[in-house]
Amino acid sequence: MMLSRAFRADLLMLITAAVWGFAFVAQRAGMEYVGPYTFNGVRFFLGGLSLLPFLLLRQPKGRENARSHTRSIHLLLYGLLAGLVLFLGSSFQQVGLVYTSAGNAGFITGLYVIIVPFLGLLWGRRPGSGVWLGALLAAVGLYLLNEAPGLGLNIGDALVLVCALFFALHVLLLGRISPRLPAVPLSIIQFFTCSLMSMLAAVWQEAIILGDILDAAVPILYGGLGSVGIAYTLQVIAQKDAPPAHAAIILSLESVFALVGGVVLLHEAAGALKILGAALMLTGMLAAQVQRYYANSIARRSAE
Repeated sequence: MMLSRAFRADLLMLITAAVWGFAFVAQRAGMEYVGPYTFNGVRFFLGGLSLLPFLLLRQPKGRENARSHTRSIHLLLYGLLAGLVLFLGSSFQQVGLVYTSAGNAGFITGLYVIIVPFLGLLWGRRPGSGVWLGALLAAVGLYLLNEAPGLGLNIGDALVLVCALFFALHVLLLGRISPRLPAVPLSIIQFFTCSLMSMLAAVWQEAIILGDILDAAVPILYGGLGSVGIAYTLQVIAQKDAPPAHAAIILSLESVFALVGGVVLLHEAAGALKILGAALMLTGMLAAQVQRYYANSIARRSAE
């Protein structure tokens, strides 16, 4: 049962990474028409809206008690907190992309793979040696995959670096709260929170034009229904059975799928360095998985 749940979690996170990776194509297309806050505001609203039918279908029957009310309060508070962190991470990334190259942004965003284990130490989480090795290989793979020209921190690089920090916090936060809270309501609250904050920022910083939003309808729909509604919810479900550092490595494979999307849909060239980077990231995921399988095997033998 432990291994089957671990396999399901890994598969769901791999699907999440694929949806996020192909969303880079939609994200770049959408930015041709609307600003970063508007894009995020509309897509996260659509993501939350797409989950409402599932919430209505799973309404609990019977009378409420004090325990369920307490749980609802925790759900609201943690959902708002997750939405705030998600807003900060997605906003720094979107705005940073205006000022820096896609290669630099992809590599620096991927640094959350390394940040997660370091931040996890603050919560007393000690990842195994396989996870550390996997994180290192994934970071090197991300660098080669994006062929980043350098690590000089211009304004765009600095913004995306802050984005990586908040994405790492988001992974850790979900790893801490998702096992105790229902996935669909938690996702809806964080999405609507992120959407509201993004739209408030858009009103302050951008010109919101309905015609521009309609022109960006296809990438926004993919970003909202696919990248947000489906992928982020799968992340919440998967992290019920996956340590944050392990989850970060698999989720970082979105860059591999972004490469595939660029080659297939945008006809971008894939050089030897990018192929090597993808191979290193896959090796990193396997390194973490082997260590996890070994640890589970030791636990089973000890219990017998």
